[in-house]
Amino acid sequence: MFTSLLFTNENICINSVYLCYSLSSSDDEWVPPKRLRHTSRAGSSVRRRSAQQAASSAESWHDISDADEDPAVNFFPKCTPGPQLVTTATYSPLELFQLFFTSSVIGTIIKNTNEFAAKRVEVGKKFIWIPLAVKDVLAYIGIVIYMGLVNAKTIGDYWARKDIYSFPFPQFAMSRSRFQSISWNLHLSNIKDDEENARKKGTPDYDRLYKIKPLYTDIVSAWKTYFHPRKQLIAVDERMVSSKARIVLKQCMKDKPTKWGYKLFVLADSICGYTWNFYAYERKSSTETGKGLSYESVMRLLDLSLLGQGYHIFMDNFYTSLTLFSDLLLKYTQACGTIRPNRQGFPKTKVNDLSRKAKRGEIRWIRYGKLLFVKWMDTREVTMCSTIHKSYNGDTVNRRVKTAESGWRRHQVPVPVAVMEYNKYMGGVDLSDALIGYYNVLHKTKKWYKTFFFHFIDIAVVNSYILHSELSKLQNKTPLTQKIFRELLSELISGTTEQTTSAASSSHAPAQMCLPEYFGSDARRICVLCQTEDKKVKTPVYCVKCNVALCFVSSRNCFQRWHTEEHSS
Repeated sequence: MFTSLLFTNENICINSVYLCYSLSSSDDEWVPPKRLRHTSRAGSSVRRRSAQQAASSAESWHDISDADEDPAVNFFPKCTPGPQLVTTATYSPLELFQLFFTSSVIGTIIKNTNEFAAKRVEVGKKFIWIPLAVKDVLAYIGIVIYMGLVNAKTIGDYWARKDIYSFPFPQFAMSRSRFQSISWNLHLSNIKDDEENARKKGTPDYDRLYKIKPLYTDIVSAWKTYFHPRKQLIAVDERMVSSKARIVLKQCMKDKPTKWGYKLFVLADSICGYTWNFYAYERKSSTETGKGLSYESVMRLLDLSLLGQGYHIFMDNFYTSLTLFSDLLLKYTQACGTIRPNRQGFPKTKVNDLSRKAKRGEIRWIRYGKLLFVKWMDTREVTMCSTIHKSYNGDTVNRRVKTAESGWRRHQVPVPVAVMEYNKYMGGVDLSDALIGYYNVLHKTKKWYKTFFFHFIDIAVVNSYILHSELSKLQNKTPLTQKIFRELLSELISGTTEQTTSAASSSHAPAQMCLPEYFGSDARRICVLCQTEDKKVKTPVYCVKCNVALCFVSSRNCFQRWHTEEHSS
């Protein structure tokens, strides 16, 4: 991109693209590029030749033997990083989840869903509708979380009466017809406001995401309230929410596991994966600055008024640009990321550059003020840009290196600190995606806003689990696994624990009679008779009077042996 350079005492002018970098010794800051004018072709040729001569003598890449500065910035967060809760208190999964799905959020869902269902009944839709209450919404969410734990082919299978399907939990929580009627009529925004927004379609005032805005605003605000990120953030990365709906919001990203769906830009804590902020890509935005999607994405997600100063932002090469990094520095925020060599402003000098046959571990660097550009040879050339690090800090990594004497051997090779920390911290969104993907609650739906509703539940559950894990570590306790956390949350939020207990007790025979009964929920215990014979055989059956686990199968009837041999007495 750059073919000619002109050096003076304080400025480096790049004529081919008409850029000027100021390296003033007084403030040592990078000045954004400015467009210059050509005077004539002859003048351009003269400047081009003089620039080529100057490049070979003045500007060149440095290696690790050259000293570099450490551009440290003090860290001043607005809050102590970590959970913004009472660190000595114990919170149940339901209490943590309700930090995000608050009473106001539930109230918004109830109000708008009831209005939408009433409107559908008026136009002749035939279904039985009972106005929603708080317990209905909570039970519905509990079943949705349960469906992420237990997969069935269709929704109806969870309520099937066949022996092959044994799912008592949904039946205790809610009937199938009630669950489906809520799914059909689920609505998140005000109907009248929806109609008014629809009339603006085709104008700049039209909001494509209006149907999810009431929920999005409240939930994202809660995410920012109850957790403060640590110094190292992952600035932004894409997340795909799977969907095959025919809508303009749908995107295709071939390099993602989910190829088709809605693209979200996400800001997450790079240590624990807590989702702190996100927004959906709309293709066009009324707040475009003209500096590109990558620039706007980072600036939109970074709420520095809440975060504070001195944060480290890590990003991939889609977002890294000189304009973005310099503007972040003006806000006392440092950044690091991989960068494409064809990016505007990337150094084009070939003096002392890495050769194609460079050995593994060779490093070259150039600094323009606070902007550091690094090249490192691994299996292929890695290019980085950073305002956080110095060029080399003495770090090494273990790599296979081919030598003429002994062939391929493992050696410790130098590695730039920017590469080390990028690999360490560039994983917050991926970690969050993995936690969501294990027990995804997403259902197939024709309505795009319902897809976002299920994704809101996913993020709220994962963020609740992360808060639980962080608090457990602060209290020197062993946190629950995500599976057990979701199981407890599903039971507590739907209120099925009491219902299951009462249903089980009502099905039991009188206390004076010994009859077999199942533990339920696929629970098993070691048979007391088999244990006396040094056999650890687990069984789902127990005696309702004796309250002991006993085998009750055709090949081994410990239940009968227990009562005939007078063990029960």
